[in-house]
Amino acid sequence: MAKAKTVYICSNCGAHSAKWIGNCPSCNEWNTYQEEIIHKDPKAETRVKYSFSGDTKVIPIPLSDVQQGNIIRKSSGDAELDRVLGGGIVRGGIVLLGGQPGIGKSTLLLQLAIRSSMKILYVSGEESEEQIKMRADRIGITNKQCIIYTETSIPVLLKEAMKQQPDLVIIDSIQTLRVPELDSSPGSITQVRESTNEIMKFAKTSQIPVFIIGHINKEGAIAGPKLLEHMVDTVLLFEGDQNYSYRIIRTQKNRFGSTDELAIYEMTAEGLREVSNPSEILLSQSEELLSGSSVAATMEGRRTMLIEIQALVSTAVYGTPQRSVTGYDLRRLHMLLAVLEKRVGFPIGQYDVFLNIAGGIKVIDPATDLAIVSSLISSMQDISISREYAFAGEVGLSGEIRAVRGIELRIQEAARLGFTKIYIPKSNAKGLDLNRFSIEVVMISKIETLFNDLFG
Repeated sequence: MAKAKTVYICSNCGAHSAKWIGNCPSCNEWNTYQEEIIHKDPKAETRVKYSFSGDTKVIPIPLSDVQQGNIIRKSSGDAELDRVLGGGIVRGGIVLLGGQPGIGKSTLLLQLAIRSSMKILYVSGEESEEQIKMRADRIGITNKQCIIYTETSIPVLLKEAMKQQPDLVIIDSIQTLRVPELDSSPGSITQVRESTNEIMKFAKTSQIPVFIIGHINKEGAIAGPKLLEHMVDTVLLFEGDQNYSYRIIRTQKNRFGSTDELAIYEMTAEGLREVSNPSEILLSQSEELLSGSSVAATMEGRRTMLIEIQALVSTAVYGTPQRSVTGYDLRRLHMLLAVLEKRVGFPIGQYDVFLNIAGGIKVIDPATDLAIVSSLISSMQDISISREYAFAGEVGLSGEIRAVRGIELRIQEAARLGFTKIYIPKSNAKGLDLNRFSIEVVMISKIETLFNDLFG
């Protein structure tokens, strides 16, 4: 038997070292080296042998001679998933789906497997056939071409995939797979890297797309080496608060499409339901006017949504005022509070401030600044804002309202949902035809103008 070899591997970039190093010389990250015991059988094959037909010899050619072909896509049957993938599943593409435990990763891909008309090989290293069947029965529709295969050995499952020749392979999850020639345990850096490398070789050679589920660590990043995200074609991240029923898929990387898109789902007893109109579920249905509440016209990628912003400003009970946010960047809130105190004259530093994005979603669009400032002033003055008003604009450090992208789409979405007035930056007026809209558009350039118009 070959002697076991101990190496240290950087979990961020995959660099090797014979001894532990505090700072990785390759990626300059600290405390990322982890010990791995590697043992290879000299009599065993270290690579999976594939028997695909055709000449796989590659020769170098000039860039000018490369013929650009159209990317062949196939619909997954899920409009929201197709959106974040850039229009559908690409032949030979590898998609990595990560997210917190219980967020709905396995449910989403099982729905894809049993509701699609494609022939799909669903490989599970975490659940038995009976457990998968129970979840499939709860979801409802059954695809007779969905093949369940519970296996963790990479050579065995890829050999079965070659035999079945499915339209799509789903693997749940990459942390359960292992290459038998490696003596390290499943989920280790070495196993994840080598398993992904074999899957990538299979997908690119056979042109069969592969979906991979990946676990995340306590910091929220996908577990395993950072190299894992570099090797795949698309990285999707499942987000959501388990106290709410809504889930969001964001695109972190996409070689075949935009990274600006997102998909929204609602978790139900029958599985994940596509949400085609998120504005209607993210806005409060209450008719009662309350202070501290406003509506922001925000954009995620090319998708426009209207969301409710809730703020509470109250007298500080303790010596140091509290600042608490849900679904928003705390540092940007501090900046907006400083602008209000400096430019408008509100003594906001003496008050506790609580900010919440209704619906449990996270917002990074700077165009929500105007709605947040309106909510803060409304709560501090204890004067409600009409529920028929919407806001879209970025607030600068000098109190000016800065232009935002996609202003026409924001106005159209507010008009479609029945809003009567929307406040936008005056700098967005260039080239904007107000006669096209059935909503009153108010253009402002400073926070002082907003305060005088809303609260007199």
